[in-house]
Amino acid sequence: MAAPVPRPTRLSRPTRPAAAVRLPAALWLPVAAGLVVLAALWAGPLARASATSFAAHMAVHMGLVTVVAPLIAIGIAGSRYDPTPRHPLLFGPLPASLVELLVVWGWHAPLLHGWARTSGTGYILEQGSFLAAGLVVWIACLGRGARGPRGQSLLGTLGLLLTSIHMTLLGALIAFAGRPLYSHALAGLHGTDIDPLAVIADQQFGGIIMLLMGGAAYLAGGVVLMARMFRQTGETAS
Repeated sequence: MAAPVPRPTRLSRPTRPAAAVRLPAALWLPVAAGLVVLAALWAGPLARASATSFAAHMAVHMGLVTVVAPLIAIGIAGSRYDPTPRHPLLFGPLPASLVELLVVWGWHAPLLHGWARTSGTGYILEQGSFLAAGLVVWIACLGRGARGPRGQSLLGTLGLLLTSIHMTLLGALIAFAGRPLYSHALAGLHGTDIDPLAVIADQQFGGIIMLLMGGAAYLAGGVVLMARMFRQTGETAS
């Protein structure tokens, strides 16, 4: 009886190393730009000047919520990192706008603002909460969400318009104040030779920065979302 002929064994193919995950340029370019601006705001001359200047302090704040946050949100929105489809309630545009209202108005109350201007811990908490609130608003309003792009565009438009309104209102209140709103500004923060008129002028300039940058950025975002909604409605009708 003939011995069985052994079957040839198959040589296993060498496993290829897993290819590195490449992020699309539409995602990483805006995010990278936002991180560069963030580093410039927190480590640049504006951060140092904000120790004694309300206007510089406001410029850092507005840079976070009107430049850094929307750039990062533009990169994340619609990608697999977009949290709005998975957490529609947590990232709802209207609740997010309300959260930012509470954060921004709260930190501009005299007591909390004075703590942020005179304490390192207060400054870190203030700046971190500004950035976090701004990110939540912009991601919530620009993200696709669980209700479809058209519904999200409508809610996102309302969220950004409401944010523009409360930013404009707070900026106007600060800009048109005829007296110093923060007592720490007259208690040695600006040095020993304090000129009340210079303090008021610095405060009013900071209000104008919020009025222009805050109101314009959120209003522009709302207009863009509204235009996208009308375009989607026209494409559906045709």
